[in-house]
Amino acid sequence: MVGAILVGVAGVAACVVFWPDTLAVNAPVWHMVFGGGVEIAEDAALSRLRAPAGFALRRFAADLENARFLRVVAAGVLVSQPRSGRVVLLEPDRDGDGRSDGRREVLSGLNRPHGLDLYGGWLYVGETDAVGRVRFDAGGGHTSGGFERVVTALPGGGNHWTRTIRFGPDGWLYVSVGSSCNVCWEKDRRRASILRYRPDGSGEELFATGLRNAVGFDWRPADGQLYATDNGRDLLGDDFPPCELNQVVAGAFYGWPIANGDRIVDPDLGRGQEARVAASIAPVHGFRAHNAPLGITFLRSERVPEPYRGAALVALHGSWNRTRKDGYKVVSLHWRPDGRIEERDFLTGFLRPEDEDVIGRPVDVAEDDAGAIYVSDDHAGSVYRLVPRAATASRQGAVGESAIPAGTAGPDAATAEVAGRAAALWRRHACVACHDPAAAEPGMVPRPLGHLSRRYTAESLAAYLRTPNPPMPAADMSDAERLDLARYLLWRYP
Repeated sequence: MVGAILVGVAGVAACVVFWPDTLAVNAPVWHMVFGGGVEIAEDAALSRLRAPAGFALRRFAADLENARFLRVVAAGVLVSQPRSGRVVLLEPDRDGDGRSDGRREVLSGLNRPHGLDLYGGWLYVGETDAVGRVRFDAGGGHTSGGFERVVTALPGGGNHWTRTIRFGPDGWLYVSVGSSCNVCWEKDRRRASILRYRPDGSGEELFATGLRNAVGFDWRPADGQLYATDNGRDLLGDDFPPCELNQVVAGAFYGWPIANGDRIVDPDLGRGQEARVAASIAPVHGFRAHNAPLGITFLRSERVPEPYRGAALVALHGSWNRTRKDGYKVVSLHWRPDGRIEERDFLTGFLRPEDEDVIGRPVDVAEDDAGAIYVSDDHAGSVYRLVPRAATASRQGAVGESAIPAGTAGPDAATAEVAGRAAALWRRHACVACHDPAAAEPGMVPRPLGHLSRRYTAESLAAYLRTPNPPMPAADMSDAERLDLARYLLWRYP
């Protein structure tokens, strides 16, 4: 027995000393193979994670096994869970504690659902070998009718089995299909590409090729161009090749499997292909090698802090083929006047460099109308929310922990504490039962609120709350409480 142990120890030591860097495996292996992750308390996670100044961070939801791609709708946040074949809806935070108030299953029994998008009253879902859709009420979060597959017989499985979908400004459905391998000649020309279809699934086009695994893509509002992340190949060492951001145009070839990075000939398949390599399109930005950029979202809300308006957020899932872990964070990309793209850390702490401990692997990023940012993590099964400190809630009724915007609800900047007190008053005095149709009692005719800022300032609305017109009752509140509630209502129902 002792001899066997000594032989085992010697074998491990030999691997550490003599195993080539190109074959290094250093990652949360259990998660990679079996999909299991870590359980981490919210306080422990938030003590590790670092968000930029101007944002308040909370864990919006937990216990979401294999939480992958996100889509924000009026009724909450949709999350795909490929391993369980489900799409779930995280309900908004209406009680102001920073967390989703609940969840419900929207779809089940799917074949590794991943990408999500809405178009024309339909919820579209990218499965590993198909794209399907179902009628969906984005306001109520409910489906109707059956799930129908409008694109079938996509090449499924392989090393890169996820299918991300987005509708473009042109009204076409775009679908990314990763390669089946690390580096190889594909038999199906749709591999390592972005395809596009009409909304009914007809008219398949091979939009762009040579994209090894373009998991995330989005259109930049400033120039209308399509940008896609791309995972560089493995087994060429710690620092090569870079992962990529590509500006994707119709009919272009982006290099894989014969080129890496800025048109560098691949050592396995690139020899003899030099002319084709030279004609390929180089990336517009390089991420560090093996960082695995996945979801990308351009920030569109005017409520985010000024340095981030128009920037793109990219989820770096994190390396596995490196001697030391790298990535495991969310970064922001900023376009400079000279065309240069600057990368900055945005949400960090999923990886602790000193001991390489990992508590999360970011997958996707989404933004709501109020500027709140959602980040999925398939390692801890969580969705995090970052709320601009100048806002408390999305217009879907989600109330965060940060401040109500100064100037939108009175002359004074309201604090997170004020927002919490106001939300508590809203609940305590049963205002929601009279003004929220979804919460009205049977037989009651609710009176939805809206456009309050056209008629009131914070002070005049507070005065109205003191002596409201019948049948609205006069609630037992102090003058300070009425002013807090007035500011809250003016922001929530402007």
